[in-house]
Amino acid sequence: MITSLLVANRGEIACRVFRTCRELGISTVAVYSDADADALHVRAADTAVRLPGAAPAETYLRGDLVVKAALAAGADAVHPGYGFLSENADFARAVTDAGLLWIGPPPAAIEAMASKTRAKELLGIAPLADVTEADLPVLVKAAAGGGGRGMRIVRELAALPEELKAASAEAASAFGDGEVFVEPYVENGRHVEVQLLCDTHGTAWALGTRDCSLQRRHQKVIEEAPAPGLPAALEASLLDTAVRAAKAVGYVGAGTVEFLVADGRAHFLEMNTRLQVEHPVTEEVYGVDLVALQLAVAEGRALPPEPPAPQGHAIEARLYAEDPAREWAPQTGVLHRFDVPGEGRVRVDTGYASGDAVGVHYDPMLAKVIVHAPTRAEAARKLAHTLERARVHGPVTNRALLVASLRHPDYTSPEALDTGFYERNLPALTAAPDGEQYAAVAAALAAAAAHRGRFGGGWRNLRSQDETRTYGDHEVHYRPTRDGGHQVTAPEGVRVVSASPDRVRLEVAGVVRDFTVDAYGDGTVYSGPHRLTSRPRFTDPSEQTAPGSLLAPMPGTVVRVADGLAVGDRVTAGRPLLWLEAMKMEHRVTAPASGTLTALHAAPGRQVEVGALLAVVQTEATEEDPV
Repeated sequence: MITSLLVANRGEIACRVFRTCRELGISTVAVYSDADADALHVRAADTAVRLPGAAPAETYLRGDLVVKAALAAGADAVHPGYGFLSENADFARAVTDAGLLWIGPPPAAIEAMASKTRAKELLGIAPLADVTEADLPVLVKAAAGGGGRGMRIVRELAALPEELKAASAEAASAFGDGEVFVEPYVENGRHVEVQLLCDTHGTAWALGTRDCSLQRRHQKVIEEAPAPGLPAALEASLLDTAVRAAKAVGYVGAGTVEFLVADGRAHFLEMNTRLQVEHPVTEEVYGVDLVALQLAVAEGRALPPEPPAPQGHAIEARLYAEDPAREWAPQTGVLHRFDVPGEGRVRVDTGYASGDAVGVHYDPMLAKVIVHAPTRAEAARKLAHTLERARVHGPVTNRALLVASLRHPDYTSPEALDTGFYERNLPALTAAPDGEQYAAVAAALAAAAAHRGRFGGGWRNLRSQDETRTYGDHEVHYRPTRDGGHQVTAPEGVRVVSASPDRVRLEVAGVVRDFTVDAYGDGTVYSGPHRLTSRPRFTDPSEQTAPGSLLAPMPGTVVRVADGLAVGDRVTAGRPLLWLEAMKMEHRVTAPASGTLTALHAAPGRQVEVGALLAVVQTEATEEDPV
C-alpha cells in the first residue's frame, strides 16, 4: 500500500493528484524550483523538496534530482503528472531502480509509444520520407513530447528545411530530444481521443471518446466528453484501435490514444502514455477518479471487468494567461483576484490562488474549469455563464474568448467542429465585447467616487469643463451634480443610478446595469466582466520609440536569431528575424515592413522583459525622411 507519494510535477496537476491523495489518506511530497518557492502546489503538499534553479531543464526535467527528493522525503511512490518526465522511460526505470513505486506504464510501453515514429511503425503507419509538392501541406512534428511543441505546418516545399530545423530546435529544448518527422497534414479535421485504463490482470477499459478540436498553436483550449456526433461504427472502431494499441505493448495504467477524424475516416496520431490534461471530462461523465484508479492499478489491484456506464456530457475550458488578440502571447504578473463561481457540477482544477504571481518559466494555463450536465447544450450554456461571472484579475487572459467560443454557432453545432475553428473565427471572437463603453463609464464614475471620498469635492456654481477619463478606446465625460452625484455627458444616453468606489449602477435605454468595479495600481480596472486599461491624459515622451522598433511582445528568452542576420542587412516584410520562448510557447518576431535592419539588440540566451527593444527595421520611406 502506498503511504507517501511524490508528484514529479508542478502547478495544477500536482494539486489535483494531492487532492486524491488526501481523500485516500496518502501523505504528499512536492518538488519545486526557485521560481515556484511559494506556489500553490508547494503550499498544498505535506512536505516539499527544493530543486535549485528556475528553468525546467535544471529542475523539473532533472530525473536524478527528483528521485533523490523522493528518497529524502521518505516517499514510497512517484506520480509523474503530465509533461516534463511523464513519458520518459529512463526516469521510470530510475524510479523503480531506487525501490520506489512508479505510477505509470512499464518503461518498455513508454518507449514503444512515447516516440510517435515508433508508435506509427508499431501500427504499420510510415512517416513521409521524401516530401514532394504533391504531398503538401505536411506537418512537421516532434517524435517525443506533445502540447504543440516542435510542430510546424508546411505549405511550401521551399520552407520545409527551415521548419525542420526550427521544430528540431524547439523539440530538443522542450523534451531533450530533437527527433522530428513529417506526416500528411489533414486540413480542418476533428481531434478525437480515447481514454484507456489497463490493469496488470489483463483488463483494459476504453472510457469513451473526447473531442479536443478547439485548439490554438496545436494546443487544446476546449475539450469535451463524449465526442459529439460520431457515427456508431466509427466510434466503435476508435475504441477497438485504442485497446489493440494498448495490448500490443502490454500497457498498464492510464493512457490516451489520439486520432484525427476527417471525411468519416480516423487517422492515428499518437498514444500518450500518461494522464491527459483533459482527463476531468471523462471523470465527470463516468463518475470515476482516474488518479485513484492509477494508484490502485500500481498497487496491483484488479479493475472490475467493465467500466461504469457514462452519464451526461462534460466540457472543460482551459483558462490561460495569454492575449488571443496578440497571437496568443503569454502574459505574466500578479493574479490579484481569482474567483470562479462553483455552484452545481462546476469543478475548478488550478495551481493558482489570489495573490500568486504568474511567471515566465512555465505553461500559461491558470486553471481548468469543468462542468457536467445532462446534455451538451446545457453543459456549454452552464460553462459559458460560469466563466462570464468569473473574476480573474491580473494578467490578460482568454476568459472572454472562451465565453464567446462556447456560444459560437460553429461550436454549438457539432457538425461544424474542427481544428480550424480559431483560424476562421478569431477576429470575431476577439472583438470588443458588447457593453464595453458602459463598463468604461462605470469605471470612471467609481474612480470619481473614490477620489471624492479621499479628497472631498462637489458642486460648483461656476462650473469649468467636464471631467474626462479614458479607458482603452473609450473616453468618458462627466460632471458633478448638485446632489453630490454625477451626470454623464458622453457617451450619450446614460443615467447614473448610483455610484460608489466599488459598485456603479447605470440606466441605459430604460435598462439598469450593475457593475462591480475593481481597480489596481498597475492601471487595470475590472468593470463587470470587462478588463479595461486606464490611459493617462498625457503620454510620457520617454516612452516613445523610433519608427520600425520591434518590441518584445512578452517576457521571455531569445532562443534563436535568423542565421547570418546582421545590422545593415536588407530584410523583407514578414521575414522571421528572431524567436522568443516563454511559458512553453515559441513566438516568432518578424520584420514589420521591408527595409534595413539598423539595430539588433537580441542574442540567443538573452532574457527580455515585455516591451524591450529587440531590433529596428528602418523602412524605405523612413530612410528618405530628412534628419
